[in-house]
Amino acid sequence: MRRTCIHVSTMLTAVFCLILLCLASSCVETKQGQKKRIPEVTVLRLKAERFEPTDEFPGRAASMRRADVRPQVGGILIRRLFEEGSEVREGQILYRIDPEPYRSALAEARAKLKKAEADMAPARLKARRYGRLRASGAVSSQEYDEAEAAFRQAEAEAESCRASAETAAINLRRTEIKSPISGRIGRSLVTEGALVTAHQAEALAVVQQMDPIYVDVSRSGLELLRLRDMLERGDLKKAGEKEASVRLMHEDGRMYEHEGRISFSDVTVNESTGMVGLRVIVPNPDGRIFPGMYMRAILKRGVDERAILAPRRAVLFDPKGQASVFRIESDGTAHQHRVEVDCGNGRFWRVISGLETGDRIVAAGFQGVRHGLPVRIVRELEDAQALFVGDGVAE
Repeated sequence: MRRTCIHVSTMLTAVFCLILLCLASSCVETKQGQKKRIPEVTVLRLKAERFEPTDEFPGRAASMRRADVRPQVGGILIRRLFEEGSEVREGQILYRIDPEPYRSALAEARAKLKKAEADMAPARLKARRYGRLRASGAVSSQEYDEAEAAFRQAEAEAESCRASAETAAINLRRTEIKSPISGRIGRSLVTEGALVTAHQAEALAVVQQMDPIYVDVSRSGLELLRLRDMLERGDLKKAGEKEASVRLMHEDGRMYEHEGRISFSDVTVNESTGMVGLRVIVPNPDGRIFPGMYMRAILKRGVDERAILAPRRAVLFDPKGQASVFRIESDGTAHQHRVEVDCGNGRFWRVISGLETGDRIVAAGFQGVRHGLPVRIVRELEDAQALFVGDGVAE
């Protein structure tokens, strides 16, 4: 019985060792398989081609004119006379305040004016009569002076009542709240029956002029100088003496149909950030651009007939901003190679140094690519545009 137990234990131990040996062998084979796996990449053979470099500026749209509609007199709103989100004209009536108290105030002011004018008439006649009598000695100079002073006082009282009547008339007109500018009005922040006060902090509505519209962008002071030099050299398309022509692009990549202009005058460098605010003026007849919308301003520069272009996704940047690409060497290995790029467009960087015509770089399939290790080329392209059309790699 004891020999049987020993025999069974020995067999179990052997089976356990065999299982461990199989697992270890499997891991070794897996690791070896991973080591033998070579990354498959798409490469692009670089060539000189015609290129129009561009500069892109991110920015936000802003209305050219904005007016907060506020009451200039207090009272109860009895009518709203516009449709929210519609176009309004300068001087158009937007709200109406209950005018009855102001009509009464105007009537009272006009009555006081009539009384003051009535009191002024006899005082004027008395002063003139005393003036003639003083020449003949019938009245003293003191009596004449007193009559003249009474007339001047009555005249001043009439002028004061006239000003009060004009003020009352102005207040009555201000019960009709009008749009200060032409543009698109937003939602109403009050309803009929609301009590409003003169010059209150909260606006009743906001009117914004949206055609043309601004797109505000920010650049560094040095970049501003570079752009101005390019404008003077003629590298930028001019829209005026100190203005450059610019195209706009929506956030989803669609180009805006109207061309704008960017002005390089009246700029100030922010002392804390070193940035300069520039404004692009863009026609907006269809109202396709709204205030606050994100846009990209694109400046086209002179044409480079022999530019070397690298796809944006093929150019890698380290934390210090140094650019590099994976260049395929003659032995089939990929080497991370430093390059210098300056400008481009939505798909390409223009390479200034580090690459030459005929060099091959990895354009797609970066997973597993390491410096100095071999790669398997599954697709080689001569035209960079093929990366973005047909069954090519999407941007």
